[in-house]
Amino acid sequence: QVHLGESGGGLVQPGGSLSLSCTGSARTFTTYAMGWFRQGPGKERDFVAAINWSGSKTYYGDSVKGRFTISRDNAANTLYLQMNNLEPEDTAIYYCGVDWRSSDFRGLAADFETWGQGTQVTVSS
Repeated sequence: QVHLGESGGGLVQPGGSLSLSCTGSARTFTTYAMGWFRQGPGKERDFVAAINWSGSKTYYGDSVKGRFTISRDNAANTLYLQMNNLEPEDTAIYYCGVDWRSSDFRGLAADFETWGQGTQVTVSS
């Protein structure tokens, strides 16, 4: 059974930065699209960013464009999310996911499976 594990969350002041990582076990996801999603208190899971299998194409939600950067290291079977200029509205549990049916982002959170347990990001002064 495949497991994903997110790490790197924490408490940061507005304007600060955090770097999230997502690693997988039992199966490599190097040929599949991957993404980051987040779920705030009382909210649905929202799209944050996605990346194609090679890392040559990236996609971002409107609220994070210009502030967040998604990347991947296939040799290490690891997905990253660099978050800069964080805002209180970025407070959420962040999850990574894999789309086992595509090498590129198809546009829907429902395309992703094998979610990790999430990592909490809190932006507060």
